[in-house]
Order: sequence, then C-alpha cells, then structure tokens
Amino acid sequence: MAKPTLLFECSQCGAQSPKWAGRCFECSGWGTLVQTVSDGTPVNLPPMPSADATPFSEIQSTDIPRVPTGIGELDQVLGGGIVPGSLILIGGEPGIGKSTLLAQVALLLAQDKHRTLYASGEESGQQIKMRLDRLSTSKEDTQHILYVGETNTEKICASIIENKPLLAIVDSIQTVHSNDVLQEAGSISQVRASTMKLLEAAKKHHIPIIITGHVTKEGMVAGPKTLEHMVDTVLYLEGDNQYHFRLLKTVKNRFGSTNELGVFEMTEQGLREVTNPSDIFLSENTKDLPGSVTSVIMEGSRAFLVQVQALTSKTFFGYPQRRAVGFDTNRLQLLIAVLSKRLGLNLGDQDIHLNIVGGFKINEPAVDLAVCAAIISGYKNIALPRDHVVFGEVGLNGEVRPISHADRRLKEASKLGFTYAICPKASYSSPSITLQQIQTLKELEI
Repeated sequence: MAKPTLLFECSQCGAQSPKWAGRCFECSGWGTLVQTVSDGTPVNLPPMPSADATPFSEIQSTDIPRVPTGIGELDQVLGGGIVPGSLILIGGEPGIGKSTLLAQVALLLAQDKHRTLYASGEESGQQIKMRLDRLSTSKEDTQHILYVGETNTEKICASIIENKPLLAIVDSIQTVHSNDVLQEAGSISQVRASTMKLLEAAKKHHIPIIITGHVTKEGMVAGPKTLEHMVDTVLYLEGDNQYHFRLLKTVKNRFGSTNELGVFEMTEQGLREVTNPSDIFLSENTKDLPGSVTSVIMEGSRAFLVQVQALTSKTFFGYPQRRAVGFDTNRLQLLIAVLSKRLGLNLGDQDIHLNIVGGFKINEPAVDLAVCAAIISGYKNIALPRDHVVFGEVGLNGEVRPISHADRRLKEASKLGFTYAICPKASYSSPSITLQQIQTLKELEI
C-alpha cells in the first residue's frame, strides 16, 4: 500500500503543489494554498472500448427549433430565439440590467402560459416579486414563474428536472456552489463545476438555461475564461451610466451568427427595444457645425449611423493632449500622425479631443476617414454639410481603402435622408446618394 502524500491545494483554482507557497502559481491568488493529504492509491482503470464512428453522409441535418422570447432585439442576437437544451451566459456589470431583462423574458413567456423557473442566490423572493410587479401589467402573469431561493447547484438542477420549465434562469453563477468542490462559491473551481452541472441538465433534458455572470474591471466575465467555452451562447450587456441606452452584444453563438447587436433603452418599465438605433447615435442639432461628421459602422449584420465630433484647440502645456471617448486613443494618435505627415497639417501644437455621440464604442477601421474629416473640419473651422456621410479605412501612406458591406451602409444612410457620401474608390453604387469616391486623403476637400 502506498504511503499518504502531503500536498497543498489552491482553494481558488484547485491547483496542487508539493510544497507551500504564499502565492498560487496557477491563479496567482495570495494565501490560497491549503494543506491536504493524498492516500497515494493508484487508480487502475479498465481499457476503454473504441467509440463508434459515423460518416457525415449518414447524419441527417434538421432545422433547430427555437423558442421566441417576445423581445425582438434579444431574439436577433440569439439568432432567432432560444434553442431548447442550450446554455446561455449573459455577462455585464452589476446594475446594468441583466436581471431586469431576464424578468421581462419570464413575464412574456408567462403571458403565453409557459412555465419559467427563476433560481437566485443574490436576491430574495420578495425582491424579485417587486421587480416583476413593476414590469408586469397583470398580477396573474407571475403564477407561471417559479422561484427557487437556493445556491446549491445539485438542488437547482433537481428542481429544473422535476418542474420541467420552458426556460430556467440562474442569477448568478458566482453565487451557486456544487458539493463536488470544497472551495467557496465564486471561486474558479466552483464556477466551472456549477456550470458543468447546469450544462448536463440542459443537454440531457432539453431545457434551456440562462445564467448571468458579473464582469471584472477588465470587462471579462468573473471566473475562468473556459466558462465561455463551456456554454453555447455568450451575450454581453453593456452601457454607460450617463446614458439610458444598453447594448446587447453576441460574442459567441453555436446556433447563429456572432457579433450581433441589440439596442435597448432603460425606462421605468424595464428595457425597451429601440426600433431605429441610428437615431440615438445622431445629434439632435440641425445646424452645420465644424468638427462634426456622420459615419456608418457595422455591428454584425446591422448598419448604424454615428456622429463623430472633433475639437482642436491651441495647447498651453507644451505637450499636446490627445483624448478620445468611444474611440481607441492609439488609433487616434496614428491618424493624427498621418494627417500631419501626408497633408502637412500643423497639429503638433493642437490639443485634439474626439467624441462619439451617444456613448457608443467603435472598434472597426471604417470610421477612420470620418475621424480624419472631423479633425480637418475642426482645425479649419469649416463645417461639413449635415447631409454628408463619410466612411473608409485610412492607411499609413494616406490612402483610403475599401471596406466591407458598403451597400448596407449606403442603404442605411439613404433611409435617414443622407444624399452625399464620401467613401473609398471601389465598385459602389447607390441610386439615391451621390458618391464622391477618393483614393487618398489629399482628395478630401473640406
């Protein structure tokens, strides 16, 4: 018989070490190594038989049935609705509206007499009932919503299997714990183990489960990165406290396209769908203003019009400031360098501030040309007409490169009344918009 072995196991991630250390070498947690004893008994497993291999030609493809939530923007980011047996993760900062959105989904399903199970380890039944009463127009809707005030994952799974709801909600994954792991709730091991239990229940009994997760300061879901690989769909609910709008983004979707976007407005009656998102990102000012340029961006399969504002002013601190809200500051520095080098603009003694109206955050390079146009317009104090829309990628040599989905961008701009577009030179065409196709920044006339 083998002798017992002294080990030290991390209470956060479960990593084992033969000697104690103040910091875990896996998760970098301080003071998390706890002494354990291994009996040292070797495990002799019988040889496993080979798995059956089936040609794909013998596998029949079928349409995936979906459950509509009743919220169009949510159904769009999910790819058409909730797939039975899927595990969905919704991440976001505390107070951003995750619980409100899920409560609205439960109420809409209850209106059609569908049962929903709501398990919460953060809020009591009275707190959730107050939210449901605030969002609901009929008190009878809540009779089809079951509340489970439990943090044990095995008990939650058993309740889901016994009641067989159309949808189960677990709020949140950081508050539940599994009996198979000794660490406290919220640790990496507990989050992974609890998610696996819920995944098994969802797949085996074809019950869709939505779990919520808080995000860290870096904007990632708290817990292991593998959590996003375990679930079928990952959604992020984002927003700015200064604005009432919320953006629901699809990061991963095994049953639909990724990078989709849903737009909501936070009201006293909950999250309201925004049917025309382009309106919220455009300024209400009807005058032509220097430094203000409209551009078109793509989020998934949808086109949005956003307003880019630039302000240039003489610097008085020796070193010019470069600040951006909703745009990458490093990208702004690069475009300023291109304007200075290729167009000869004296921007070295100018403070430049850039803002994307509406609190929207832009990552795609198609807005480069609009940023350059806004800076030139603000620097020369010459306004660009409000019926002009500008888009295109700018290279280091000042060249303007073609971008994808130009036809969708032009169609969206035409829908909102824009009649003139400054864009890269390519095979673009639009019957209702006059196109000025340019190849370099020198052709940009402002």
